[in-house]
Amino acid sequence: MHEASLGYSIQDYISGKDVEATTYEDLRQAIAKMLVEQKGYPKDRIHTKLPISFAIDGQTFSRSVDLVVYDDEDEPLMVVFFCAGEVETFIRQVLAAARLLPQGPARLAVVTDTTAALLLRVADGEVLEKSAYQAIPDWTRLQELCSQLSPIQISEKQRACEERIFYAFSELSCSCSDDSCDIS
Repeated sequence: MHEASLGYSIQDYISGKDVEATTYEDLRQAIAKMLVEQKGYPKDRIHTKLPISFAIDGQTFSRSVDLVVYDDEDEPLMVVFFCAGEVETFIRQVLAAARLLPQGPARLAVVTDTTAALLLRVADGEVLEKSAYQAIPDWTRLQELCSQLSPIQISEKQRACEERIFYAFSELSCSCSDDSCDIS
């Protein structure tokens, strides 16, 4: 998805730092606020705009994930990915991102357009729930779900494939025609 800068900054709900206001940032902020205030997530267990860096054919790229939720040992439990469009069309991109986190793969992933949401098991891509925000488990349920799932291990070959998939889908979902897009 292509985002446009709105030319000013807003305060990030999670970190309290100023972030660039974009055409979608207010929606990301609303998702983060909902996780904390309605779903009971501890603020300090959520990281925003986590960069994922990778190399393809010797060239380094970096794309970010909207939100990553961690357990008390800083293991990634779930990624939350906002999309502008049909959530089903973003499944493969979100799974690739969840498998490429710097600390290792997350066990669950959510993709939402703020109307519909899918809860995905990252190991095999199975859709566990599809609904509105009800698909996003509360903090207690997230921990229960993750305790039932084994940590995911991916080989270097699998990682290279996921990097290419994440790159390709990220490029396809941005409407920029050149390298001028610097919002990710």
